Amino acid sequence: TNQWFLPAVRGDIPPGCAAHGFVCDGTRILVFGGMVEYGRYSNDLYELQASRWLWKKVKPQAPSNGSPPCPRLGHSFSLYGNKCYLFGGLANESEDSNNNVPRYLNDFYELELQHGSGVVGWSIPVTKGILPSPRESHTAIVYCRKDVGSPKMYIFGGMCGCRLNDLWELDIETMTWSRPETKGTVPLPRSLHTANVIGNKMYVFGGWVPQSAGGEISSPDGEWKCTGSFSYLNLDTTEWIGLISDCQEDKSNLLPGPRAGHCAVAVGTRLYIWSGRDGYRKAWNNQVCCKDLWYLDTERPLAPSQVQLIRATTNSFQLKWDEVPTVEGYLLQLHADSPVPPVAGIPGTGVPEASVPSSQGGCSLHQSPQSLPSVPYPEMKMDHPSQTNNLIPNNVQVSLPSNAKVEGKEKVAAPENKVTKETMKNHADATGFKESNAPSLLPVCTSSAQTSANVGELHDLDKQTVNPDASVSSTVSSAQTMVTQQAVKTESSSTNGAVVKDETSLTTFNSKSEAAETACVMPSARVNTGQTNDSHSSRAPQRPPAAVKARDRRWYDVGIFKNNSAVVSQFYLLPEETLNINSKTEGEDVPDYRLLKKQDLLPGTVYRFRVAAINGCGVGPFSKISEFKTCIPGFPGAPSTVKITKSVDCIHLSWEPPASPSGNILEYSAYLAIRSTQLQENPSQLVFMRIYCGLKTSCIVTAAQLSNAHVDYTSRPAIVFRISAKNERGYGPATQVRWLQGKVTSTHS
Repeated sequence: TNQWFLPAVRGDIPPGCAAHGFVCDGTRILVFGGMVEYGRYSNDLYELQASRWLWKKVKPQAPSNGSPPCPRLGHSFSLYGNKCYLFGGLANESEDSNNNVPRYLNDFYELELQHGSGVVGWSIPVTKGILPSPRESHTAIVYCRKDVGSPKMYIFGGMCGCRLNDLWELDIETMTWSRPETKGTVPLPRSLHTANVIGNKMYVFGGWVPQSAGGEISSPDGEWKCTGSFSYLNLDTTEWIGLISDCQEDKSNLLPGPRAGHCAVAVGTRLYIWSGRDGYRKAWNNQVCCKDLWYLDTERPLAPSQVQLIRATTNSFQLKWDEVPTVEGYLLQLHADSPVPPVAGIPGTGVPEASVPSSQGGCSLHQSPQSLPSVPYPEMKMDHPSQTNNLIPNNVQVSLPSNAKVEGKEKVAAPENKVTKETMKNHADATGFKESNAPSLLPVCTSSAQTSANVGELHDLDKQTVNPDASVSSTVSSAQTMVTQQAVKTESSSTNGAVVKDETSLTTFNSKSEAAETACVMPSARVNTGQTNDSHSSRAPQRPPAAVKARDRRWYDVGIFKNNSAVVSQFYLLPEETLNINSKTEGEDVPDYRLLKKQDLLPGTVYRFRVAAINGCGVGPFSKISEFKTCIPGFPGAPSTVKITKSVDCIHLSWEPPASPSGNILEYSAYLAIRSTQLQENPSQLVFMRIYCGLKTSCIVTAAQLSNAHVDYTSRPAIVFRISAKNERGYGPATQVRWLQGKVTSTHS
């Protein structure tokens, strides 16, 4: 939501402090040390349980081989596994807080944590090699290569009377200090900077650097300034790469300004930078506090989960897919089994066949920029952050025709960043963007303090109401299983049920049966189904195999959606001449979607769907393909408002009749996904057992039946039910319910 809020904390609330150590371990936060007031430092340790906003002062055991850490500020505090590593900082030698006698530290401590909450105690590890020199306001990160598996802590820069830019490595397994050899241009000496690990790169931003033009290490009384320079260290090759130089001009304020003492955090592959202060001289009266929030997308997003079906009608689908962290929107495409007529007479635009580049391989900073479809930035003004709350999407790079209408009054162009010897141009001009493989650094617009309610998930609650249209946390879909009367025949009609063997219509993704194809449905809050403006859609079709004609394997755009859900009733048609283009040329324009016609979905038709996430680096890879079938007129609708009530030895299922049934409802059937050898061979093919058949709108599921249930892991662990209604023509679409199970210890196929 990009909204700040002030939580109502309670417990042992710590005093305000600066330059403290801070780590996040799941839902708890640990804070150590810091400056409480000028000259008075702390060595207290506090724990915040963010799930309850409860502070607790913890008292770890003292080390067996020495004293606990002394009060300090400007230290590093790094988490790896169940241990925190404390290094260095600045202490006050004087007992009088008004008489500050600084002492730089290079001591090293290890803090063992208890699982979930609490700590065990401090220890002083015995290390080998030469210790880094004493320092404060440095950075420390921990990185573990996937193929080696030996975690290492890296310390960079800091202050010891003058700024430093040395790099130190600690092998945590052997507790050996060393100074790795690096390549590339080492960043200027600095302190009060930030360092964060994303993938195999350590991103270093900002800080105080020497004022001298050459960047030499200054004397203790030398002058310094804040910097907005930005680099990263490839931790596998130990090569420095500069992204934003210290002298790079930014007249349009499109980059984070110079700052020190800011904070930065990595969320997935996105780096957020917040606040800090800027001052060009040592004097404190020339400082400016920053109140802006920026983020950097370092690579294209991962592929979302398969598209999942919530509800189908004769001419529409309500769809959903898993959220991908830190993305700005999703490109949804469909492919129709039935022939789609080409559209003639729309000149001038067309998107040729081209595969969408994947995010594999990281941000590919050394590659030349490539052109990709993208979406324009809306207006962003830091003074009025609430303006961008509902704009779709915020920072997707896309090239539009000059006559395309864009929400917002102006489009924000990204900077030209010098990377090695190449120039990354994230934006072509004021009318749009050209995609680059390089990271994209963008301002984040936030809303003022406002607390918003979180929607939880239904796990093992006593009573669970499932309603796909209500703001609840259960998982419901009207997974469209268009089952005819013949298709649901089983070996037994008793409530004990039997595996459906004569038809595969209740099995997921079977396009050859009478049933429409289904997918497992994620927990759903209120579904926002609005589609974006036509001008906010882009096309990224996939190149078909050479043996298949382009027109036979055509993917059509449904649109770009801000949220991870959509109601689909139409899709865009491309001009006939566009269908014959089989290769992409550099700089091809994206079609003006206002000129394109839309095709309505047809009843009883199978459609394939795929979705890709979009961030500031472009369009990521597409998801796996899902298949769904629109309803056939005359069949009953899907049951709704499913409720699950848990008892000691069973659960109670109830539902409401279809909202708009066709004809008289003759009976209902409820099914349970069960374990089978077929699932081991093909996990996506769910096998269902009928557990109820009758006129009542409720049934009991016994413990014996539940013991045979299959736990589905396509998203969160869940037991899957389906409920469908039957009229004179047969069975209509089934409502699919995923009952969340929390932690399940058994292995899944």
